[in-house]
Parts: sequence; C-alpha cells; structure tokens
Amino acid sequence: MVYQTGSYLHLEYDFVRYAGFCFFSTVCSYNFHWWLTPYSASESIRVQWTHDHRHLHLVLIALGAAGAVYFLSFFISDWPWIAIAALLTFLYSAPKLTLPAFSWLRKIAIGKTIFLSFVWTYVSSILPIAIAQHEFGTKEVLFVLSRFFLIYPICILFDYRDREDDKREGIRSMITYFGESGISRLFYITLILFLLCTLALHREGFTMVQVVNLLTPGIIVACIYPYSRRHFSDYHFYFFLDGLMMFSALLTLVFRI
Repeated sequence: MVYQTGSYLHLEYDFVRYAGFCFFSTVCSYNFHWWLTPYSASESIRVQWTHDHRHLHLVLIALGAAGAVYFLSFFISDWPWIAIAALLTFLYSAPKLTLPAFSWLRKIAIGKTIFLSFVWTYVSSILPIAIAQHEFGTKEVLFVLSRFFLIYPICILFDYRDREDDKREGIRSMITYFGESGISRLFYITLILFLLCTLALHREGFTMVQVVNLLTPGIIVACIYPYSRRHFSDYHFYFFLDGLMMFSALLTLVFRI
C-alpha cells in the first residue's frame, strides 16, 4: 500500500527504509493490541492459539519495537508526523488497558472503526506524502479519501465480527450501537463515497486503468458483504478481507499499472 502511494503520486523519498519502519511498527502494535486481549468470545482457532501462547506476543512486541526504532532513526527530521501515527496507534489499543487513566476511553470509543481506518490511511498514504514533502493538492486529497473509504468498510466487517467481544469488554462503537440495517446503510454509503472519490481521480490525471485497479477491491468487498456477515473464518478475514486492502497495490507492483 505504501508502494502504491509512492507510485501513483510520484513520491521521491527513502521508500525501502520507510517500508521497514511500517513493517516493524505494525508487528509491534498488532501484537500489543492482542496481548491486551486476554479473552475473546470468538471460536477462532487462531485467536485461541494466541491466547494460549501470549508470551509470543511479548517477544514480537520487543522485536517490532526494536526494528521500528532502528528505521525511525532515518526519519528523525519527520518526527512530528511520525509521532502522530504512534499516538493514534496507541490510542486505538488504549481502551483495552485496565488502568483507570485509559479504561474510561471505552465509553467514548464510539468512532473506533473510523479511528482504525484513519490510522491505516495515515500510515500508508498521508505519511509518505508528508515525508516526501510532496504538496497536498486535490489529487492527493482524493487519493487519501479513496484509500480511507475502502479501508473503512473492511474494518466495519471486522468490527461486526468482533461486536460481542467489544460488548463484553464494555467498548462502545457505532457497530455495537447500530442495528443490522444501520450497519448496512453505513457500509454501503461508505462504498458509494469510495466510488465517487476514486472516479474523480481520473480528472486529476489518473489513467482509467489505474482507476479501475483502485476500484476493483471495493467492488469485491460490496459483493461479499452478505457472505462476510455470516462467515467468520480466519482465512476469510485475515487472508481474504485483509488482503483486499492491498489487492490493487499488488496489481500495481506486479503489472506496473
């Protein structure tokens, strides 16, 4: 996803080291989030396995943090932008902390799905533009919005699957607050916004092939929405749905489109 941002917006910066920073930061934050989740109502084999081997989370947190600090050393001058990413990432997991200073966040986490989607968008789209010192024009804003409105409906499906866990932990979100019809309306409205923002990129210099490439995962997400609300297998969510976030980027990398 970071590669696609740089390719489509013609960014010039140290991509390899930034990609390394993103990789290790993701390993650290992901395992930190799950280490803070001692119980899950999910019947997922993967979730149960990680609960039985929580010490591995600590190992991966340490390795991820070490790698992130190393690659961060090459972007010291961009620390204000990166600090925002670190803060946002921490605040997403903070409601799971049992400390009184953070547990109150559970009551106001109504927009946590939006929050997570923005973190993904910020790290994969906004931060590369900022580090490259590239101007934020109409094309850049539309591209960022297109990324956000693709990631958000995918995150809605993940929150829909995890809504019982969130209720058990007292974490509020729009997905736990809305009924079935409300969730569906939110999902499809978001995809319509994704469609409009992505199509508008053609007027900003994107080729039609690039626009169709960006649209493809959104179309797939819309088609599998009913299935995703009934089937919560690990392969479907952690391989297929997660993979759709970077599907168009993989096509960009392989076919240079």
